[in-house]
Amino acid sequence: MSGLDYLDKLLDGADVEWKPLADVTMSTSNIRWRDTERTYRYIDLTSVSIETKCITQTTEIDAKNAPNRAQKLVEQGDVIFATTRPSQQRYCLIDDEYSGEVASTGYCVLRAKKEKVLPKWILHCISSSEFKSYVEERQGGVAYPAISDALVKAYSIPIPCPETPEKSLAIQAEIVRILDAFTELTAGLTAELAAELAARRKQYNYYRDQLMNHPSGNIALKPLGWVGDVRMCKRVMKNQTSDTGDIPFFKIGTFGGEPDAFISKELFEEYKEKYSYPGIGDVLISASGTIGRAVVFDGKDAFFQDSNIVWLENDETKVLNKYLFHFYQIAKWHVADGGVIKRLYNDNIKRTLIPVPHPDNPEKSLAEQARIVSILDKFSASIRSISDGLPREIELRQKQYEYYRDLLLSFPKPEDVAA
Repeated sequence: MSGLDYLDKLLDGADVEWKPLADVTMSTSNIRWRDTERTYRYIDLTSVSIETKCITQTTEIDAKNAPNRAQKLVEQGDVIFATTRPSQQRYCLIDDEYSGEVASTGYCVLRAKKEKVLPKWILHCISSSEFKSYVEERQGGVAYPAISDALVKAYSIPIPCPETPEKSLAIQAEIVRILDAFTELTAGLTAELAAELAARRKQYNYYRDQLMNHPSGNIALKPLGWVGDVRMCKRVMKNQTSDTGDIPFFKIGTFGGEPDAFISKELFEEYKEKYSYPGIGDVLISASGTIGRAVVFDGKDAFFQDSNIVWLENDETKVLNKYLFHFYQIAKWHVADGGVIKRLYNDNIKRTLIPVPHPDNPEKSLAEQARIVSILDKFSASIRSISDGLPREIELRQKQYEYYRDLLLSFPKPEDVAA
């Protein structure tokens, strides 16, 4: 039976009315800080995960340190929807753990009139593609787009059998049951991924620490300057970059991710020819911000921000590049502090000590390094396999949920009937 056939059978000829959220929700109250002495958990705009639709972290507040936006009291069964950057669809259902706590005024609180509508019915309705389009069309502002509570509550949702509340709630409950089954499966897969990744990373970390700190009993700590000199790309000025272009230009904020700046092919070729440029396999590291983030250069055309992204011009007759990469995960960097941003200067890098097995026997040293790399690469490959595999399965489940959600909530609207 198709989804639409099932929906027809479930409705059994019953009417459907589209009602604004304002008609099926109750007004809520704000906290009176001067009248309370207890502490509250504060649900701010970053407390709710965009991916899981759950509250992941809160802060403890009281009347003395409460932010101005900590105003909205929430109860179990409330649906909260972030009205700042609403297209992100940051929303969740308040469970008993957070009942009686305080949410930011950046949330619209939707408290169901439970004689008319189920809280989870509202939750699934505002997760729909139609609702997302609705808020995107009505949000205002550029830097911080937002939508008012009134506009959120003006959105109409379908209410089956509005004249027969008992039947209406039964129909809602059955559709909610089906949709919950999809979301629970996705949540289960997400939890499975997190647990498996955590176990694999713990295993990798354990063996990396053991192998790199006690590889054979014959080990020496050598400064990285013994391995090779620190190199960086030629400085690129801001006016030499653009939002689009031929060659990705990675800055410290985009290193290891997606570029948001580009340089011309001509400039790239000139600087690559005249100045330092990494070779395939060289290990790039971040020297400011998140210190020591490592990326193995794959040889694809790209340029890197000078002094913030550097590499060792490594002599692989002493230390293998891949051995360097794994070492960078545990390196005790000599970070220069005291400025606004922590920085790893060239001299600090060169003074950092790396454990080198069999330092007086290069051939034996490289063989031992290769053995260690082989073991650690297998753990890394296992982590990548899990990271790549389960997310694809989760994405498929999410798309399956979205398909059935939109199908099961595709009740005819008055204009559709008239047509």
